Amino acid sequence: MSSSNADLPANPDPATGSGFSLDDFSAIPVAPEGFRSGFVSIVGRPNVGKSTLLNQLVGQKIAIVSPTAQTTRNRLQGILTLPNAQAILVDTPGIHKPHHQLGKILVQNALGAIRSADVLVFVVDGSAPLGKGDRFIADWVRRAKVPTILGINKADLQAEEKSAEIDESYRAIAEEHGWHVIKFSALTGDGMDPLLEAMVEGLDPGPYYYPPDLVTDSPERFIMGELIREQILMNTRQEVPHSVAIAIEKVQETKKATRVMATINVERKSQKGILIGKGGTMLKTIGTAARQQIQRLVNGKVHLELFVRVQTGWRQSRMHLNEFGYQIEE
Repeated sequence: MSSSNADLPANPDPATGSGFSLDDFSAIPVAPEGFRSGFVSIVGRPNVGKSTLLNQLVGQKIAIVSPTAQTTRNRLQGILTLPNAQAILVDTPGIHKPHHQLGKILVQNALGAIRSADVLVFVVDGSAPLGKGDRFIADWVRRAKVPTILGINKADLQAEEKSAEIDESYRAIAEEHGWHVIKFSALTGDGMDPLLEAMVEGLDPGPYYYPPDLVTDSPERFIMGELIREQILMNTRQEVPHSVAIAIEKVQETKKATRVMATINVERKSQKGILIGKGGTMLKTIGTAARQQIQRLVNGKVHLELFVRVQTGWRQSRMHLNEFGYQIEE
């Protein structure tokens, strides 16, 4: 079944730099003296605001966000270029106890991002005190032995009467390991300047890795699939989101519009029924919302066709995981 395709005006502010070609590398300037660069991995438990922070830092939406835990599945890179530095921001899946092969891959990739970083931003949920999950991640961060910032996020959600107690629970573990502590709100942007200063301070002198106007090196097809998955996360029951994988089958550009064909893969027939909805209403809702997001990405009209397919047990199948782009990263 396909979504409706009413014409909408294009967004006047496209997501410049979503994906790149080899030609873009000719636009990489020579870094001035004292310029710093490197990889900054954003790590933490699920739902602490890592993707929201990435979007806030690069100044536009490149990572999907939702209230559903484990929204982020792939290690997404955002590119933040400042006058004195270029930070490659690595958004990682939330570190959790895995229950299937997909979960194991996500956690291994997140732990790999800890080990390979030049600077770590260990994000915690400032609306609640330090917990077991934070301590588990803290141990991995400690062993990485790289400059670390403990970012107390969601400052805007802190209850005033509990603020000091919550902050102290995080400051104690940071002091134990010699980490910077910065409190901020990734949603509102409060506290970003001190965070940026600490990130740059932790980087070594280095060159530009990417052209200054690029904000991500992820292909447009990948971002299109993520935008579709985001709308499924936002619109369906709890049992469906974790069982969904998106495959972009075709992208065809014409003078009038960009035609995108995508398959939504689920594990059970009942999930297919939920996604389609009575008379196709749910699939239409998902398609309409996703199309609007993709139009902002490509800065033009989009015709989006969605199909739903049952792939039983795909999260436990190495073949299907590889087919959908989920594999342990080097």
